[in-house]
Amino acid sequence: MTVPLALLGLLEREPSHGYDLKRDYDAFFGRGRPLPFGQVYSTLGRLARDGKVTGQSEPGDGPDRKRYAITPLGRQEVGTWLAEPVAAEPYLQTVLFTKVVLALMLGRDAAGYLDAQRATHMRRMRELTEVRRGGSLTDALLADHAMFHLEADLRWIDVTQARLGALAEMVRAS
Repeated sequence: MTVPLALLGLLEREPSHGYDLKRDYDAFFGRGRPLPFGQVYSTLGRLARDGKVTGQSEPGDGPDRKRYAITPLGRQEVGTWLAEPVAAEPYLQTVLFTKVVLALMLGRDAAGYLDAQRATHMRRMRELTEVRRGGSLTDALLADHAMFHLEADLRWIDVTQARLGALAEMVRAS
């Protein structure tokens, strides 16, 4: 998800101050990775520069605050983005694969790396299972999404472990 489009979507609901946008972003999309305030305001600045939001100063006690509102151009961009499916691209070059190949090239323990990665994935799946049990519906759905990806990685680790000898021969022959 891109931060600018998420902020535009939140603004389509209603005009908001930057700190309200950060709070809502963190509540719905941040999950362990809160959005820094600096990123909120720099993103809003770029969106304003590009004509996708406007910012109106509101005087009050203390520094002036801006209430941001989405423009028709911003609304159109959100509509287009929401209507486009996310690309279903296979990840043909991953960090996991790169580490296995490099371990084989360097004569290191690729099988040990795969075992350690499997253990790390299993540990994360146990954490996500606890999130599903005790969290909100949003937390449960996000945990499900992450777990399905981890399950796919675990299947890949098993297949790669079974083919490690052949991969080692191919890497040595190159």
